[in-house]
Amino acid sequence: MYKMTSHERFSRMFEHKEADRIPIIDDPWETTIERWHREGMPEGVSFVEFFDLDRVAHISVDNSPRYEAKIIEETDEYKIYTTSWGATLKSWKHITSTPEFLDFRIKDRISWKEAKERMVPSRDRIPWDYLQANYKKWREEGYWIQAGLWFGFDVTHSWTVGTERLLIALIEDPEWCIDMFNHFLDVNLALLDMVWDAGYHFDSVFWPDDMGYKNNQFFSVNTYRNLLKPIHKKAIDWAHSKGIKAHLHSCGDIRPFIPELIDIGLDALNPLEVKAGVDTIELKKKYGKDLVLHGGINAVLWNDREAIEAEIKEKVPVLKESGGYIFSSDHSVPDTVSLEDFRHIVELAKEMGKY
Repeated sequence: MYKMTSHERFSRMFEHKEADRIPIIDDPWETTIERWHREGMPEGVSFVEFFDLDRVAHISVDNSPRYEAKIIEETDEYKIYTTSWGATLKSWKHITSTPEFLDFRIKDRISWKEAKERMVPSRDRIPWDYLQANYKKWREEGYWIQAGLWFGFDVTHSWTVGTERLLIALIEDPEWCIDMFNHFLDVNLALLDMVWDAGYHFDSVFWPDDMGYKNNQFFSVNTYRNLLKPIHKKAIDWAHSKGIKAHLHSCGDIRPFIPELIDIGLDALNPLEVKAGVDTIELKKKYGKDLVLHGGINAVLWNDREAIEAEIKEKVPVLKESGGYIFSSDHSVPDTVSLEDFRHIVELAKEMGKY
């Protein structure tokens, strides 16, 4: 079989058909990239090109309230800053971790009303120069092109109003939660309609909505059905109306939600977090005909040559059956993984992922 482009590989996986090999992608931490540069990866060369991974292009639009983003305090070790969503964060410069969330501007229905009024779709929220400069190359070189969505439980609690506040609101004020979920999505889709209508077509939509943690979920299946499932369905229906795929990133143990996601037509699920209790092979056996599985290779093992070899050799032959699998870690690549560790994993994934 001839060497396919990334677009051809992804298309075959989403059709649940075999390709030349499975697609291979991942997300190294910034400190992982720094380490790889120290270990010999040239500056100015992307890790995707260096390791010959699959090419995926991303289109992002701005559906935020556009609050002022500014640096409040900065040292050699950390930075405290505000975001366009009104959150105040603290991030460490030489350690990769989730930011520390210090404060939020949106805290109740009154502050949400102010934010909502600022979230109006307009053409200046779209990176037209970026699209004009890159879109032709993406198509000519066979990239898989995905457009980003930013809505749902995860980005509302973690980046917008705060976790405790939203979890309480799911019970005490569900209508407020639904209003936020819907408005985030409606503005996002209106902007992507502008992108699409301008001729910049994409192959899938991809969005993060972490609904679980280790061995459990943030809320019940009933809460999901009543509050979030209809909004997820709206996003999926919009994608399918364009003839494209819907791809969800949801960390943690979200196994009780998977039948609900299949019910509304989700095409692909990531990251299949092993360390949260997810058994990727079990998912393949149960849902492999209905869902593209993306990830599920335990990142904790990636700096243990013997253990990761065993993991890949056990899982990939099963997961690649009849297509429907995209290789990556079960979240991202930590900085414990050396340049040679990652090179070995990619080479083994390519070998085990051949058809």
